[in-house]
Amino acid sequence: MERIRVRALGLRHYAPVFAAMKARIDGDPEHSPDEIWALQHHPVYTQGQAGRAEHVLAPGDIPVVAADRGGQVTYHGPGQLIFYPLVQLRRRGLDVRQLVSALEQSVIAWLAQMGIAAATKARAPGVYVDDAKIASLGLRIRRGRSYHGLAVNVAMDLAPFARINPCGYAGLRMTQVADLLPAAQVPELEVAQQGLLDQLARRLGYTDWDYLGDEGGGGDGTDTAAPDGASDER
Repeated sequence: MERIRVRALGLRHYAPVFAAMKARIDGDPEHSPDEIWALQHHPVYTQGQAGRAEHVLAPGDIPVVAADRGGQVTYHGPGQLIFYPLVQLRRRGLDVRQLVSALEQSVIAWLAQMGIAAATKARAPGVYVDDAKIASLGLRIRRGRSYHGLAVNVAMDLAPFARINPCGYAGLRMTQVADLLPAAQVPELEVAQQGLLDQLARRLGYTDWDYLGDEGGGGDGTDTAAPDGASDER
């Protein structure tokens, strides 16, 4: 049995976690074990390395942080589950497209367990329920290892998405599990996180996963780019 390590980081500011991911990639990406970092972020807009300023409409008091993933601007906040797969792709027999598909199909399978029909869209990475986006993804592959990853809207305040063009698309509707199920059927965030980790581990070629401590995921603090490149977040 081959199990992937999971760091459950709780609610974190974006910038320290971003710095910790890069530091891990710069360490020993060839031999260090694969991990998934599972967390939520304090409210933040993140702008991809090719992001255009005109898609950030009225951020107000929410910080905008430049990231080295692909794609345009998106929003992260409490109630949205984040998964950062730090995976050595060659070791798993994956290319970038297969990794993107694994992340998307994990969300689709998890939603299906709750009776929510979701799908992908051609040339628009992510997961959609009808025409509304419920999960976004953006990746960077450097030194053969992935970082950044997947954001799944579970039970959050969606209003900040109206202050940007989400993923560079004006008028893109966003949705979440809490808007698609009766309140009594919406899973607690910890339960949702575990269910998504089950799906992610299997689709990354692992039999299961194990929780580690929260060390190595970047200390909490205030928030103040295809191989050696980035895949789009849209």
